[in-house]
Amino acid sequence: MATTLRMTLKSSPKAIGRVEGFLQRVKMKVDLDEIHMHKLMVSVTEAVNNAIIQGNKSDPTKRVIVECDCEHDGLVLRVSDEGKGFRLKNIRNPLREENLLRTSGRGIFLMRTLMDSVDYQMTKTGATVTLVMGLRKQ
Repeated sequence: MATTLRMTLKSSPKAIGRVEGFLQRVKMKVDLDEIHMHKLMVSVTEAVNNAIIQGNKSDPTKRVIVECDCEHDGLVLRVSDEGKGFRLKNIRNPLREENLLRTSGRGIFLMRTLMDSVDYQMTKTGATVTLVMGLRKQ
């Protein structure tokens, strides 16, 4: 049976620091090894960072919601913001030579690399990024 954990954040870059504590709660529920924990930490931090800065434009009146469905064989995490969404076709490829020295623009690439699946849903009230991680031992 799945356990769902939830956290609501204000759209402030300072709130990103709360991700680690949330993921420690997830780790306790499903006994994550260090490899999975590091992948999760990078991916969820990137998703929350994007939601706060890109989605909600750091507007402290807007919220970011992080949810995690914890099952014995995997995790499904959702990071939702109250922004206007984004177009995947507008996301730059961070591996192209002209983007290598940019200081931003790697979050979606990292999430796609580290997670088993990454999905995006845009609505009139915001965007949700869904991250899926299977828990097979590596």
